[in-house]
Amino acid sequence: MTAPPTSTAPGATDPADPACAAPAVRLPGVYRVWLAGALVSMLGTSVMFFALGWAASAHGGMVAGAVLTAVNLPRFALLLVGGALGDRAGAWRVMVAGDLAMVVVSLGVALSAWRFGSPVWLLLAAALLTGVVDAFYLPASGSMPRRLVGAAVLPRALALRQTGVQLTMFAGGSLGGVLVSRAGLGGAALVQVGTFSLMLAVLVGIRGRFAEEGAGRGAGGSMLGDIADGLRLAWRDRLLRVSLGVLSVAAAFLLPVVSLLVPLLARERGWGAEPVGLVSGAQALGIVAVSLVVLRRGGAARPGVAAGAGLLVAGGGIAALGLVASPVVAVVAGLLVGSGNGLFAAHVAPLILTAAPESHLSRVQAIMTMVQTGSLLLMNLTLGAAAERIPVGAVLAGCALAVAATGVGALCSAPLREVRRAEARAGAGVVRRRAPGLRPGWRPGRWSAGRGRGGR
Repeated sequence: MTAPPTSTAPGATDPADPACAAPAVRLPGVYRVWLAGALVSMLGTSVMFFALGWAASAHGGMVAGAVLTAVNLPRFALLLVGGALGDRAGAWRVMVAGDLAMVVVSLGVALSAWRFGSPVWLLLAAALLTGVVDAFYLPASGSMPRRLVGAAVLPRALALRQTGVQLTMFAGGSLGGVLVSRAGLGGAALVQVGTFSLMLAVLVGIRGRFAEEGAGRGAGGSMLGDIADGLRLAWRDRLLRVSLGVLSVAAAFLLPVVSLLVPLLARERGWGAEPVGLVSGAQALGIVAVSLVVLRRGGAARPGVAAGAGLLVAGGGIAALGLVASPVVAVVAGLLVGSGNGLFAAHVAPLILTAAPESHLSRVQAIMTMVQTGSLLLMNLTLGAAAERIPVGAVLAGCALAVAATGVGALCSAPLREVRRAEARAGAGVVRRRAPGLRPGWRPGRWSAGRGRGGR
């Protein structure tokens, strides 16, 4: 992937070339079809998660926490295996197997719920199986935008997905409440059967795009070797290493703000529940607004700089949340946090996916998901404990400082600062103005065999 100084990746053009000012390329129809199916599937998952959480809450806080843990722990533990399998067998095959598995699991949950109600063992079993399937499904699904669209429109493709995800999350909670009140856990499980069946039909419809995917990948080497090769790539490639490092800090200190610290802040200051919902909605609105801008105009010419700037904006919003005494101002601060979060996510995700070789897309996606999940699991506990000992405003100030410092570090980092997005009529790629990669004496694994570091 690393190009020689002043050269471009294959299929890209020089950013200074007027040809790069070509009109934006339309997103491929196959991507739109896949994304529609993925969002419908996500809607079913959101409904099911709501139903599981609601049913678990009837058994007390310990059971509710255990159900959430039963989803997240196997997902976190098996992500690297899932990523390696996605690159070895092919993302399409892994997603088809995952959809089939979830149809079977959901049918089992529906039948069991109608027979037994919602006992603890059923909730834990459903959560555990969902987490296991997610560990294999998420890396493959996360790599699909890169597999279905060119690098020229990857930021726009991811922006469209981010917009859809935010809207789906809003709809999922409301629909889940209606369904659970009328049909219970079994009804929510049947909805998930329908949405995963639809996603399975979409995958079958686009199977021609993946006819050769994974061919010959399973002939040599071991799964453990594939995992090690992916980790080695993420560490040795400077752009990937720095991007993932920035992502881990952002996930640790930015993601828990609205979900964990804002409710604690509201209770400390006697605001009530409504302002918390408004702040959460304002954050989502900020993310969607930035995503729509990127969808319409494309990503920034310097994605690393835009990602760093987004963290600075988000840091300012977090600092404002810790200082304000009025719920109205807190909503404005939430909008600022969401805008910065959206600007960061809209540029760091395509940057990481474009930097990864095609042979390692699922593994890099798995590492990216694992970095975010691990950071969030750790910091939710740490920040929650800190908020019990010091004012929540002080905890928010610490988060603001960490996020802003990470943004400054991103702006000062050569791999992020110098990477450019190049666009042309024929396609695009990430351009590196210098070669910030592996030492000449290091022998890469088969991810670069036959293509060299600049190859796709």
